[in-house]
Amino acid sequence: MKKKVLAVLLAATMVAGAFTGCGDTKKEATDAQTTEGEAAGEEAITATITVWAPQEDQDEANGNWLKTQCEAFAAEHENWDLTFEYGVCSEGDAKTNVGTDATAAADVYMFANDQIPDLLAANGIAELGGSTVEQIKAQNSETMVNTVTYDGGVYGVPFTSNTWFMYYDKSVFSEEDVKNLDTMLEKGTVAFPLSNSWYIASFYVANGCTLFGADGTDEAAGFDFSGDKAAAVTDYLVDLAANPNFKNDADGVGIAGLGDGSVSAIFSGSWDYENVKEALGDNMGIAPAPTFTIDGKDLQMKAFAGSKAIGVNPNAEYPQVAVALAAYLGGTEAQKAHLEARNILPTDSSIDCSGNDLATAVQAVLESASTVQPLLSTMGQYWTPAQTMGEEIVNGSVTHDNAADKTEAMNEAMNSSVVE
Repeated sequence: MKKKVLAVLLAATMVAGAFTGCGDTKKEATDAQTTEGEAAGEEAITATITVWAPQEDQDEANGNWLKTQCEAFAAEHENWDLTFEYGVCSEGDAKTNVGTDATAAADVYMFANDQIPDLLAANGIAELGGSTVEQIKAQNSETMVNTVTYDGGVYGVPFTSNTWFMYYDKSVFSEEDVKNLDTMLEKGTVAFPLSNSWYIASFYVANGCTLFGADGTDEAAGFDFSGDKAAAVTDYLVDLAANPNFKNDADGVGIAGLGDGSVSAIFSGSWDYENVKEALGDNMGIAPAPTFTIDGKDLQMKAFAGSKAIGVNPNAEYPQVAVALAAYLGGTEAQKAHLEARNILPTDSSIDCSGNDLATAVQAVLESASTVQPLLSTMGQYWTPAQTMGEEIVNGSVTHDNAADKTEAMNEAMNSSVVE
């Protein structure tokens, strides 16, 4: 049976460094935590550990990645007599399934990073500490670490990213061409989802606009899409939408255009890889979002970045084992196996992805062409005003004459419910 009082549990199992907090209580992390490679001094434990993962990670056709990794983990910990119980739960369903009754949920599970606030509210996710956090920071880019950081704490071990990048036709654009959007527009047709608020932010953030401060965690700072920096971007986007070599990518325009040759570049994620491959074949190129030019200055577009991660239930009966398993499932060897089994792109920057164009591009995005999508609940105030701006730029309602006023109105709408 899972115990509900973490303080008692930690005292009983002598693993003060395994978690650093439960609910609203935080404790200082220590280095007492045990992770992979430290089995020599482990106490003897006999335990049944419940693990939830998507069905695809448990299919025999994919080598049953989850079972294989759990058994490899058990083999590395000879003093632990472990039995595993497996359940099916997609990353997107974690907050619902864990939140229903966290005390009955899995000890270790996979989740989408934007669910951290909801999982915390349900007392269903533990703050990590000690050597697990050291591992996370050593393996991942700062951007990826930030995707699992909330209110100063780290709440998961990232194992793959959730972001977007550019697919392009190599018969139209060279590797040099795709470094700058304006250069591309001189040579071919580019489709971009300008009316989609998940994408349009990339232009504004590139020129200094922020969502909840520089690192996306300062709720009192609200949204800063105001002033000359933001208006200059709106002006640029007015010209972009009017460019005859630009198409707003909505309702499948981009993919269809790649197929019939009317579009030579689109912006999407790993989920469209097979569709683009079918459309372009050997001419498919993949790259981070390019720069664009305002007043002679090249500005790097910044895609929103999130992650999928391994979480630990703070109600786990054996937290020492649960934390160590989470670290293992998000570790280097497990990520390599995930890549081989299902083409799950790794976040671990030490993994050689030189033969995988998709993985190489995503790693480049995370290192230099992305910004963390904020986890704060008031992020909800961003989506509709940003979408409205994109739609009005596309339909011509926003012009150079009213760009500054429209931009300020967007900023005011975003901040209308932000608590200062």
